[in-house]
Amino acid sequence: MPKLNVNIDHIATVRQARGGTEPDPVIAASIAELAGASGIVVHLREDRRHAQVRDLEVLRRTVQTKLNMEMAPTGSMVNIAKRIKPDMVTLVPEKRQELTTEGGLNVIKQFQKIKTTVNALKKGKIFVSLFINPDLKQVEKSWEAGADMVEIHTGSYANARNEKTQLRELVKIENSVDYAIDLGLRVSAGHGLNYFNVEDIAIIEGIEELNIGHSLISRAVLVGMETAVRDMKSLCGD
Repeated sequence: MPKLNVNIDHIATVRQARGGTEPDPVIAASIAELAGASGIVVHLREDRRHAQVRDLEVLRRTVQTKLNMEMAPTGSMVNIAKRIKPDMVTLVPEKRQELTTEGGLNVIKQFQKIKTTVNALKKGKIFVSLFINPDLKQVEKSWEAGADMVEIHTGSYANARNEKTQLRELVKIENSVDYAIDLGLRVSAGHGLNYFNVEDIAIIEGIEELNIGHSLISRAVLVGMETAVRDMKSLCGD
């Protein structure tokens, strides 16, 4: 069964709404770890709409499990990652106008740029994952780019309007996981997963980690971070 990694971006979103100092995502990360999270995920966006560089700096000193830094494949972000040295980096697509990440990287279209970014990070001794749609060609290009891992985007599955569509998306995810493993890639999954749809993803053999943020933080607002993490861990079989 996969391990649960908690994305704390939306703790920072609430803080940034008033430009103050609370709630502190660093404290949220500590509580998540105490509740059993196997890792902490934070997306440092170029527009800094939620997490800030200072958050990453402090998290690097305080996270006891694994720190996964999500970032766009740009030179400036590579420089930050090489300085902070998270345990791993996940390259994600990024648009200024989007509310949240809308899909996976197009590794096929941006192959040379992504390969160059992967190489730069690996020279800094950073483990690299690519966030991609469940597509066999994207999986193959991720392997060719030198990635250590792929994170399969589960948004289409999570947002499916009916059972038939959801099952079709689930098959795409399963096939992508199998192919990635055949190529020697490690596999995680995430985006849009919640307390009602995560179990069918969690039972897919070969997925090592689930990265979950929005639904978990939303529940934490009502029941507390510790309870929210423990409830999700139980559903993931972690």
